[in-house]
Amino acid sequence: MTLAASRPDHPDAADSAASATTYARADWASAFRNVGSELTAAPLSASKGSIPSELSGTLYRNGPGRLERGGHWVHHPFDGDGMITAVRFDGGGASLTNRFVRTEGWLAEEEKGSFVYRGVFGTQKPGGPLANAFDLRLKNIANTHVVRLGDRLLALWEASLPHSLDPDTLETTGLEQLDGVLAAGEAFSAHPRFDPGHRGGPRMVTFGVKAGPRSSIRLMEFDASSGEGGSGEGGSGRLLADQTRSFKGFAFLHDFAITPNWAVFLQNAMAFNPLGFVFGLKGAAQCLASKPGEQGQFWLIPRSGDGEPLQVQAPAGFVFHHLNAFEDPSAGAAGQVVVDSIYYDDFPTIGPDTDFRAVDFSTLPVGQLHRCRIDLATGAVSIERLEERCCEFAMVNPARVGLDARYAWMAVTHRERGNDPLQAIEKLDLHSGERWVWSAAPRGFVSEPLMVPRPAVGAGPAPAEDDGWILCVVWNGARAASDLVILRADDLTEQAVIPLPLAIPHGLHGSWSAA
Repeated sequence: MTLAASRPDHPDAADSAASATTYARADWASAFRNVGSELTAAPLSASKGSIPSELSGTLYRNGPGRLERGGHWVHHPFDGDGMITAVRFDGGGASLTNRFVRTEGWLAEEEKGSFVYRGVFGTQKPGGPLANAFDLRLKNIANTHVVRLGDRLLALWEASLPHSLDPDTLETTGLEQLDGVLAAGEAFSAHPRFDPGHRGGPRMVTFGVKAGPRSSIRLMEFDASSGEGGSGEGGSGRLLADQTRSFKGFAFLHDFAITPNWAVFLQNAMAFNPLGFVFGLKGAAQCLASKPGEQGQFWLIPRSGDGEPLQVQAPAGFVFHHLNAFEDPSAGAAGQVVVDSIYYDDFPTIGPDTDFRAVDFSTLPVGQLHRCRIDLATGAVSIERLEERCCEFAMVNPARVGLDARYAWMAVTHRERGNDPLQAIEKLDLHSGERWVWSAAPRGFVSEPLMVPRPAVGAGPAPAEDDGWILCVVWNGARAASDLVILRADDLTEQAVIPLPLAIPHGLHGSWSAA
């Protein structure tokens, strides 16, 4: 693994990062495998550096851990069964526990030894179209995110209910309706946002979507008074606010952003033709397609529940993930809402006949960080590019969610231009444009970086916005297993490299729960 501090006054580092691709496809593809063991409190130690003694809490990660059954591979890794990894830190030591989420589908397929359900992203049951036609069941795979809320640990998959797990043992409790808040089978986003206290106390803000010719968004806010990034046990989890708004058009919403007063959604210009899914030829997600020549819309829902949502035309492109949003009251007659998002020129997808392990990255659109400014008086939207480098999985300091954050951390390609697997972590100064880059190339591949702020000590001054650590699970192609890398958040120097006794496939999202 290599470190390059890529700054305007360090041109050699920038030139190095822009060099030709150095990864081997075999190294990247070797991460796609079944997780073969479940460990309990396996002790960990650093092979380089040392684990910070101030780091006290649990890193939870979720992602597909079962990608093959009976010799048949999933068509897309997003169809893999969810597996939770928990790395617990205390006093400079660490341990690892991992468990598959015992969903109904996982249990049924474990017993049979083959796929029983179709996958949303194209995985088919054995038997061809005749065996798959008219089987419209969706398998809740609980593989996208994992968050702490009250005494519950929630494994999330956005098309249905969360699964509840024991935060310590990771044993599955079952489907979770949050004390009757959710109806059976109700959609519950895999992308909650944690409000650090803009509306009287920390909250988990999330949503559920009912999509159709006219779609509805249910916006929910839960007490997280000691929640994500906090110092306690995750708050009460009590529902504090609940509203439902409807909008014209088919809603494909994976993520959103919040400010103190707004929940911000970007409805991509997408069409859904279900015939291929109904007749057993495609997964439901493969029936999505961009609408040529059309633009999406920003939907701004007032978190107070008062007044009507604001709908404005969005710039052309496609967005999976947002970095952050904030309000700029000094701009325009009524102020602006500023939204930072990772934009693609088009919807990234792979065809029904493509092996995901052999995908040609040069054919996929590049994700780049952009900033949109929405004028609340006129509805005018301007856009600027903040980062040319291909990036994903961006975040700010949790205390700056919904505010004008100065720093962002994200997973990026090793090369400064073009599309490749994500191999590096970048820190970006959103005010000055200064950049720092740590790279795991040529044989390492990064996942979503998680920024953990340094805990405040007593009545002393609050730590700086970039004071803390970046935690990132890295696929190490050299040993065909995973490492946990701890970087200093301010300059991305390595604090520790911890080899994990587990081979974890490329994952999705995770969270930090302070002790």
